[in-house]
Amino acid sequence: MRSALITCFIFLFTAIHSQVEVNDSLQLSSKQDSIEKAKAMRKKTYSMPRKVTIMSAVLPGLGQVHNKHYWKVPLIYAGIGGFTYMFIINNKEYNYYRKNLKAIYDEDPNTNNVTGYSDDNVQLQKVAYRKKRDLAIIGIGIFYLLNVIDANVSAHLKTFDVSDDLSLQIDPFHEIYTTPQGKCGLGTGISFKLNFK
Repeated sequence: MRSALITCFIFLFTAIHSQVEVNDSLQLSSKQDSIEKAKAMRKKTYSMPRKVTIMSAVLPGLGQVHNKHYWKVPLIYAGIGGFTYMFIINNKEYNYYRKNLKAIYDEDPNTNNVTGYSDDNVQLQKVAYRKKRDLAIIGIGIFYLLNVIDANVSAHLKTFDVSDDLSLQIDPFHEIYTTPQGKCGLGTGISFKLNFK
């Protein structure tokens, strides 16, 4: 009798223990599945902006093409091209006045100042063109950075829900009421109602 009870107890213990292990493995499996789904969703959400940012950093405008914002590409190249032209012109003038300033102060009689300006004016012209050249470099850098930032932001905004289920209703109201003292009151305002469906 005793051995039958022990055998029955061992059998029940083994059955319950195996059931607990199966439940634990199912819970562990479902947790891993949910973690994998979350990782896949995160990768889907954040991999495209990273890819588009790199594309725009390598070739300005390529991220905008990938985001299907084709109209931004000419603006980017117009800005970069305009500042590049400004750099080339001002660098040429800077080198011209720099060369003439060297001609004024060197001891070589074969070099002459051909600008027609005095030495102070040549120095002022050289400094002015150098500042314009440096501003052109800064402008090129700003357009380049704006290109990369715009591509990244546009790629992030593609994942937002802008369907008709999201709605904002603006209702102006005007109300005339009587106070407890018997006076008339006037109330006006705007009511904002945001519905998430």
